[in-house]
Amino acid sequence: MTIPTLPFGRSGHMSTRTVFGAASLGAVTQAEADRTLDVLLKYGVNHIDVAASYGDAELRIAPWLKKHRNDFFLATKTGERTAKEAREELHRSLDRMGVDSVDLWQFHNLSDPIAWDIALSPGGVIEAAIEAKQQGLIRGIGVTGHGLQVAATHRRSLERYDFDSVLLPFNYITMQNPYYAENFNALAATCQQRNTAVLTIKSVAYKPWKGREHTRATWYEPLQEQQDIDLAVHWALQRPSIFLATVGDIDVLPKVLDAASRFQAGPSEEQMQELLSRTQMEPLFV
Repeated sequence: MTIPTLPFGRSGHMSTRTVFGAASLGAVTQAEADRTLDVLLKYGVNHIDVAASYGDAELRIAPWLKKHRNDFFLATKTGERTAKEAREELHRSLDRMGVDSVDLWQFHNLSDPIAWDIALSPGGVIEAAIEAKQQGLIRGIGVTGHGLQVAATHRRSLERYDFDSVLLPFNYITMQNPYYAENFNALAATCQQRNTAVLTIKSVAYKPWKGREHTRATWYEPLQEQQDIDLAVHWALQRPSIFLATVGDIDVLPKVLDAASRFQAGPSEEQMQELLSRTQMEPLFV
């Protein structure tokens, strides 16, 4: 079963509601990456979200793009905050992926107040992004972030510049935080009014590793049982118009895509509370 599509904001692209989070390719072989492409094609996933800082991920998708560039909406990210360094990183990303342009260039984890002001002021990465858009190197400009403050920060970002997309955490346990939920809902409302795409992350986050051995490639411990992943993914997808980035581990990825392909309705509050108590889920951000 293929995954349904929706317009990705004002981009004009009908993106699958489940977007491939290419952080999962940061430390894999090319053969492993190529097997992952087969999984994406099986489910019809047509949107890749990568970043300059994701290890070898940009290099791993380069062979795919030689054959499938027209099949994917391609997004990458820069962690630089000033125009000069960001401009250099963009060209390095284009070279690594072997492409002339990307559909979306995002300011990666723009959460720190000082870095935020530098990035969105004259001489900041925003200057390089506007210039790159005029040159046809990028088509859209987005902003991403982590933490409980990020929804509020994204709201401020949209007051400073009319971004094409925002990316931030969205899962059941994070939305139990009243401050985060209030700002997420307000941000989502603004994005709907502006036709700004909302891409969410950490849908299947389980808990921090807290010193335990990392058995997955993710910096947090993900849910791993199919029934639990189903609940988490279906809970997120029941929110109209949002997109869900897949998990940063290629072995958990097929379970997330399988869940997304079977989505019809979200779970009840009772089912989600049962998941929390049964698994002893913990928030990533406190």
